[in-house]
Amino acid sequence: MSTTEDYQAAELLFRRPVRPGELVVGDKVRPQWTDGGARFWYAVGDGAGRRFVRADPAAGTREPAFDHARLAAALAAASGQQVDPRALPFAAIELTADAVLFFALGAHWRCTLDGYVCERAAATPPGSPLEVPSPDGKAVVYRQGHDLWARSVSDGRTWALTTDGAPDHPYGPGPDATANSTLLRKIGLPYLPPAVAWSPDSTKVLAHRTDERGVRRTQLVEARPADGGAPRTHTQRYAYAGDEHVPLAELVVLDLAAGTVVRAQAEPLLMPSVSPVTAKWAWWAPDGSAVYYLGRPRDLLTLTLNRLDPVTGEVTTVLTESGETRVEPNQWMYEPPIVRLLADEVLWYSQRDGWGHLYRYDLRTGALLGQVTSGEWAVRGILRVDEAERVVYFTASGLVAEDPYRRTVCRAGLDGSGFAVITDDGLDHVVTLPDHQEYFLDSASTVDTPPVTRVRDWTGRVLVELERADITGLTATGWTAPERFRVKAADGMTDVYGVLYRPRGFDPSRRYPVVDTLYPGPQVNRVAPSFDPGATGLDAEPLAALGFVVVALDGRGTPGRSKAFHDASYGRLADAGGLDDHVAALRQLAETRPWMDLDRVGAFGHSGGGFAAARALLDFPGTYKAAVALSGSHDARHFNPGFVEAYDGAYRPEVWARTSNVDRADRLTGKLLLIHGEMDDQVHPAHTLRLADRLVAAGKDFELLIVPGAEHTFIDCLTYVRKRSWDFLVRELTGTPPPAHRPAPIALGPELLGELFA
Repeated sequence: MSTTEDYQAAELLFRRPVRPGELVVGDKVRPQWTDGGARFWYAVGDGAGRRFVRADPAAGTREPAFDHARLAAALAAASGQQVDPRALPFAAIELTADAVLFFALGAHWRCTLDGYVCERAAATPPGSPLEVPSPDGKAVVYRQGHDLWARSVSDGRTWALTTDGAPDHPYGPGPDATANSTLLRKIGLPYLPPAVAWSPDSTKVLAHRTDERGVRRTQLVEARPADGGAPRTHTQRYAYAGDEHVPLAELVVLDLAAGTVVRAQAEPLLMPSVSPVTAKWAWWAPDGSAVYYLGRPRDLLTLTLNRLDPVTGEVTTVLTESGETRVEPNQWMYEPPIVRLLADEVLWYSQRDGWGHLYRYDLRTGALLGQVTSGEWAVRGILRVDEAERVVYFTASGLVAEDPYRRTVCRAGLDGSGFAVITDDGLDHVVTLPDHQEYFLDSASTVDTPPVTRVRDWTGRVLVELERADITGLTATGWTAPERFRVKAADGMTDVYGVLYRPRGFDPSRRYPVVDTLYPGPQVNRVAPSFDPGATGLDAEPLAALGFVVVALDGRGTPGRSKAFHDASYGRLADAGGLDDHVAALRQLAETRPWMDLDRVGAFGHSGGGFAAARALLDFPGTYKAAVALSGSHDARHFNPGFVEAYDGAYRPEVWARTSNVDRADRLTGKLLLIHGEMDDQVHPAHTLRLADRLVAAGKDFELLIVPGAEHTFIDCLTYVRKRSWDFLVRELTGTPPPAHRPAPIALGPELLGELFA
């Protein structure tokens, strides 16, 4: 049975991704560039406070950004307040040649680095999160009403860039369906900054006019608004799969000095989920002479690269690729397209030979010049192109036999010759680039190997080591490293990979209940090959702390491997990321792990994982006995077409109907807990309520929790919702009551937002 101590450990582990330094020190380096990217500083949390580090890759040095003890003493003397050098009262700094500037104790400070004297400094007005600054820092663009405006930074002058914006036909925003309005209200923002891209010379802005005039209106009812008044109705434009009208984006180029609005002379782009500018599907040429953008028809079977003349609005097609299933510029839906413009060529990502590789085209004629990379592995992203040396640097997966998801840094000649691996240690490499790209930050890890972060040059030579993660605090909770495994999919032939977490206080002579933590994709993976569990993985470690064997798996149809592997999901969202593969994996794992009790298996998932968790009970009642489904998208027919039509196909209502838990409610035999936020504007609570309605009609026993005021991620009631989920699984899979433990709430802050929406 789970104890109070187990719950306390689970609480700590759940907070791990959003409390830097509390359990793991030095696992994340977030560089803040200085000197044009030649140097940088970063902060490392240790649970009690932060230490600030400055690195100079060219010199091969890493040192404290300042003397923490002397600065603390100087700040204490100047402010009259006590200052702990191990817990300095600020999170960010600005470094100059002779001073460090920061905001602390209610004031702005400048502390000299020679004599360590702190003085109050003139406040520099912080940049607004709702404004987009120009590259030269002289102007910003922002939304005002339904139009875009500019402001001069030097004198504060403002002027309108557009004047004809209207309700449901404004300039700047992305689709209302993915605007996260409920979440933004909770953190005090009226909306997201405008979707704009500045020209390299800071004279023009690429933007779009959003057209949602015909898009379906949906409603959310807030039972108890913050002012305590009567229930309030919130209207949202939200298209469903198959709707005639979906959000559109008309590209425009705005000239700040001339005041002109140049409209693309082409049909508006489909925009069901994300702005094409925000998603980097539309961007400026490096010299600012043109805008390039990607377009696809509704069936997604063709991908086109287009050139937009920013002066005339004329649009020409550069190249086009078609396929039998969706043609995508990246297997991960929300990552930037793997496309790079060169002086007179373009590097183009294609899966035409069955794997994601780079091809080179003539930018003027669209003629294919040759294939740059090849082999049974996939390009993950372009890092740098050295046109003088005719070499491209990129990350790839599939080159490590032990784990095909691990990323490797590679190089190849643009003519297809000279392929070489730069990081050949078999680890997973996460790369961060400065603007000038003379070097790169490399964080190398695996799921069971803590990360080491170094700065490397493009030969792979280490210029300076920055951090080696310290997991002492993590292991003190009773955590043990998870096990990466490989098993056969349900077809008996295909290898699938996952991670297994042993329960806290593991004793191989005991038998433990099992929880399958689900996220079906197909737009992202459930399991990352790196050490950090990440947003979709933050529930596995806490569940293991409660005494469960926890399994996480990427079945067929998820991204990261071949085109055929990913296409296993096409038209088969109903399979919930290959639930049959999960069942096969559980059985194979238990053959050599007798401590896995397959008579007590539960499922847990959020959003698409919530759909999959409920589906597990409905489709595989012989395997899954209990499930927690949070914010589940239980009916594809009432969900965003940008997701449903991408993976189940357009114009296929009979296929969408199969991807419905609502129509299968009468199959329920196991124990089910449904949880949904009342104000979820990403997956509407109607998904869960419609399923509940059918369960009631079928006379099924289930539990339902509607959380008042909560949005999709339950961001201000995370610990309450997880505690209810943990309690349910403990009761149903162990047959014992959970302990009376009340976890401390997680504060709503930028770290939490960053991890959940990374």
